Amino acid sequence: MSVFEVIMLVCFGSAWPVSIYKSIKSRTTGGKSLFFLIIIAIGYISGTIHKILFSLDWVMVLYILNFCMVAFDIMLYFRNKKLEHK
Repeated sequence: MSVFEVIMLVCFGSAWPVSIYKSIKSRTTGGKSLFFLIIIAIGYISGTIHKILFSLDWVMVLYILNFCMVAFDIMLYFRNKKLEHK
């Protein structure tokens, strides 16, 4: 476990609730990039796989939590896209 890895995941992770809140309230995809969200999700999946295969520790929980928030934001993106077309 690296303290710097934990700090990075906590810092990134603290931004996702704000992003999710804005997605819920705005009901629009404005300012969102599906491509960006998918790249971030792939990064968290890769980090989780690395933890499982090479360095299993509790930090994996942060990768999974962050991935879940990004996945939720991706679902909101599609919901908002559908709302925009109505």
